Amino acid sequence: MKKIILLTILQMCFTMLFAQKEDKSFRAYLYNNEYSVYLRINLYDQDVEVPGQSLYGKLPGYLGKEHNSFCWVITSCKVKNEEKAELQLINDFGSEDLTATLTRVNDSLYVFRQEAGSTLKVPKNGKWQKLPKRFVLKRRK
Repeated sequence: MKKIILLTILQMCFTMLFAQKEDKSFRAYLYNNEYSVYLRINLYDQDVEVPGQSLYGKLPGYLGKEHNSFCWVITSCKVKNEEKAELQLINDFGSEDLTATLTRVNDSLYVFRQEAGSTLKVPKNGKWQKLPKRFVLKRRK
């Protein structure tokens, strides 16, 4: 009887461990309503493809603009812990690059902060819109 109880407890522990692995902080779709930008990321498996731009192959992710094909591609990343990651990005022309951090505030809020490099800008109504050095993104399921 003790063996059955022990096996049941072990099975529950393994189930909980694998369930937690699936819900990692930096495997997400994050969105900012104010600027209509989003981050599609998987910093662990680095298997994200930019729609319509398969030339880049599989990446850690990208920052995109709603209703536009322009993006900033995440070329490399380093997950510090489940709350913070460092990102290297280039624009889809390859002419500008920047370094940023992505910090998880809680289960649904993240802060994107540009640390160095080119100005982060995205197209808006035929012009370039500069994004602030720091903005908040919300997690979407």
